[in-house]
Amino acid sequence: MTDLATTETQTAEAREPHRVRAAAWRGLERVVSLAILLTIIEGGIRLFDVPPYVFPAPSAIGVALYEGLANGSYLSALSVTLTEILGGFAIGSACGILLGIGMVQVPLLDRLIYPYVVGLQTVPKVAIAPLMIVWFGFGISSKVIIVALTCLFPSLVNTIAGLRAVDSDRIALITAMCGSRAQLLRYVQLPNALPYIMAGLNTGIVLAVIGAIVGEFVGAKTGIGVLILQANFGLDLASMFAVLVLIAITGVVLSFILRQIEVKLCFWSGKATK
Repeated sequence: MTDLATTETQTAEAREPHRVRAAAWRGLERVVSLAILLTIIEGGIRLFDVPPYVFPAPSAIGVALYEGLANGSYLSALSVTLTEILGGFAIGSACGILLGIGMVQVPLLDRLIYPYVVGLQTVPKVAIAPLMIVWFGFGISSKVIIVALTCLFPSLVNTIAGLRAVDSDRIALITAMCGSRAQLLRYVQLPNALPYIMAGLNTGIVLAVIGAIVGEFVGAKTGIGVLILQANFGLDLASMFAVLVLIAITGVVLSFILRQIEVKLCFWSGKATK
């Protein structure tokens, strides 16, 4: 047994450099493909003499992004938007997970609440955003609530799906061993639902970015959405694209962090994306 464990450890150590090289190669591929795409766009804009108020060149967007970051205006606005994103995401996801567990454990709760949750989700957030502004003001609170409402449904649906996807043989085993419902939930249902929950969180974090920007479009004192509106009104497309690039990078980073957390938590599951 000791020799077998030693062999498995050595095999894992031998595979690690290969994984690092593969990850580095994938990163290089993405950088090269992005550079080629930006070069083609830059060349096409210069070749056809496209006006900057129609479509700015990538070089102009890069200059605008650098200037905005250097003077601190973009970072200040991003900090506000990021607070809204993370605050709303945490509240909405937690409520969705807890509500999903409750709905699976209590079927009556499922029948009573689920139609209202679906109805709330089908209402466009841009339609209820003005109402949130009226109720909670132009500060961060209204945007956090909008983001929370946006993130609730993915977490809820994926939690319910994961809890109900448990193998019936496992449930029968716990029942045969006189296990309680709490033990069934803790040792069988929640571990089985964890990959589903992480998938819901990955969806929710992307929707959280959209929800925060929508809320800022409707009414806000500062934030990335405000910068986009200001650049749009001033026909400063280079600055507007620069802000869009910044928020896109933010979304990619947040999604990447969640994917890495999923790999660590769900290492035993084939559903974990590496």
